[in-house]
Amino acid sequence: MPEEKTDLLLQEHGLKKEDALDMLRQMWEIRMFEDRVYDLLGRNIIKGASHLYAGEEAIAVGAVSVLRDDDLITSSHRGHGHCHARGAAIANTEEAKQEHYDKMMAELCGRETGYCLGRGGSMHIADVEKGNLGATGIVGGNIPVATGAALAEQMQGTDRVVLCFFGDGAAQTGNFHESLNMAGLWDLPVVFIVENNLYGMSVPLSNAAAKADIAERACAYDMPGIVVDGMDVLAVREAVGEAVERARRGEGPSLIECQAYRWYGHSRSDPRAYRTKEEEAAWKARDPIPNFASWLVEMDICSQEEVDTLEEQVEDAIDHAEQFALDSALPPGEEVEEFVYAPFQWTEADYAKERELREKCRIGGPDTRKILYREALVEAAREEMERDPSVFIMGEDVGLYGGAYGATRGLIEEFGSERVRDTPISEATIGGAAVGAAMAGMRPIAEIMYVDFTPLAMDQIANQGAKNRNMFGGKTIVPFVLRTEGGAGRSIAAHHSQSLEALWTHFPGIYVVMPSTPFDAKGLLKAAIRDDNPVMFIEHKMLYGVEGYVPDEDYVIPYGVADIKREGTDVTVVTYSRMVHRALEAAEKLSEEGISVEVIDLRTLKPLDMDTIAASVQKTGRVVGLTEAYKTGSFISELAMRIQEDVFDWLDAPVVRVAAADVPVPMSESLEDAAIPN
Repeated sequence: MPEEKTDLLLQEHGLKKEDALDMLRQMWEIRMFEDRVYDLLGRNIIKGASHLYAGEEAIAVGAVSVLRDDDLITSSHRGHGHCHARGAAIANTEEAKQEHYDKMMAELCGRETGYCLGRGGSMHIADVEKGNLGATGIVGGNIPVATGAALAEQMQGTDRVVLCFFGDGAAQTGNFHESLNMAGLWDLPVVFIVENNLYGMSVPLSNAAAKADIAERACAYDMPGIVVDGMDVLAVREAVGEAVERARRGEGPSLIECQAYRWYGHSRSDPRAYRTKEEEAAWKARDPIPNFASWLVEMDICSQEEVDTLEEQVEDAIDHAEQFALDSALPPGEEVEEFVYAPFQWTEADYAKERELREKCRIGGPDTRKILYREALVEAAREEMERDPSVFIMGEDVGLYGGAYGATRGLIEEFGSERVRDTPISEATIGGAAVGAAMAGMRPIAEIMYVDFTPLAMDQIANQGAKNRNMFGGKTIVPFVLRTEGGAGRSIAAHHSQSLEALWTHFPGIYVVMPSTPFDAKGLLKAAIRDDNPVMFIEHKMLYGVEGYVPDEDYVIPYGVADIKREGTDVTVVTYSRMVHRALEAAEKLSEEGISVEVIDLRTLKPLDMDTIAASVQKTGRVVGLTEAYKTGSFISELAMRIQEDVFDWLDAPVVRVAAADVPVPMSESLEDAAIPN
């Protein structure tokens, strides 16, 4: 073919010769990398589960080839291909490319030189510095995160685009439907790419979906749905390129279904008994790598010699990556607790200032004023939104309605519907979008109306948000607040009255805050918004009308500082949230009988102020733990064990737990009163 015709052919696809060869090289790199991983798994050098991308190389390479260096991707647990393509596309020297392969292989081998310092491994590989927000081991878990990242880009006024890769199995999850609905509703710059390889794990798509044509579902969410041959790198490039440009122009999301086939089973141990040899042979005849190489030679874009040389170079690079990984050290065991939380440096001056203001606001006086608990929350959000344009609110009925309990009332009039966003009833995507938006530069305050509903978002908050920083080797921050409320008192029964804080204290990587007064609510919410970690901020429905003093000046309350709400010498009551008020009432009655009760308000359950508790136990020798949660598995039960471990020698009697009955919270007022400590 004459040279000018060759150039014209490549121009049709927006490519130069070196671009086309680089795409071929990347596909070979992914294939050889995955073949090598398969071998290392068999030799037990790579541990654990690893889900290989071989056969689907054209999707990752074709899709990523149309991105700019500042665009973002999220990935699935079959994420080596996406990670490789993103990193290789950005690497602009041979040394940088080799470093990329080395870090990927080292991560899969669990070495400290890996992208995530050995903490993520195969299913959680990420390269956040190159815009890869990471892979997830939860099917569909990354889809809300990508939606939130796209929301952040839209709100920040960039024209960056997010690619979201996931498999056909994820298209059956609630995350898929909730996220596409939110993205379509808000015209977010995200391209959803379904890698349809016909099987979830072993179940074929035809047995898993009432409607197997995934792309056709896009019309329900007001976005284009496109089917493309996922074995053709140029077809993928063209389809994704059009979707990316559409998103970049502000015209919203797209759904692209790339039909392909995985060479290996779901994992190395998969015998593939559910597939026939004839089916495998038919798909392998369409192998995207040799077919693209042959096309390049047939079209006179390059010679067979260039193709052969390229293949040899790739094999050398993978050999180097394997050796680099095997020569690298495992991370030292003493570093196991690193990177769980992003550091926040409180100073002695911060602690001293908070103590001063706390004492002033106990009784009020000059430079203080009395407000309601709900007003304290509104003020905290308002002041932080005025201070920092990256702070915004999202959740069910937080806008015009002002929140179910008035804790966002009036903010939409001040900041508009862009920064006070009413969402669909989609708890998982509210939580996941907050994670993605936080990773992409925003500071969301997400609200889930009742703590009873937070388990619907548990994967997104606990797995995608709280574990994120540690899994990705300390290279991310996830600064978001999840506001919710719990507790009994309004006769609204078992699905709207629980105290589920113990669930959230269980997960590493997330703080848990439960204020009992307006002073605490305002200062702790402001601290939570400024913090670089996920924070579960749990209010109590019966406290919104409680009055208390706050200072006129700006203030924050450091985490991990309990407040002795009443001093005493005979017994220590440790509690939090509404039960602080019940404890103070009981202490007042007991004082009439000559019993001196010290009441400690924890304020934050995590981090926990054991120093204040220990000092009180040394003084009184007796402890009552008080909670509105069910006794079995409650946070107070954990606290009792901590006291046993830390200050056993100072106890004069066993720790006593006063808690709710182990029954679903009843609706009837008489039964509700009987179930909850009073």
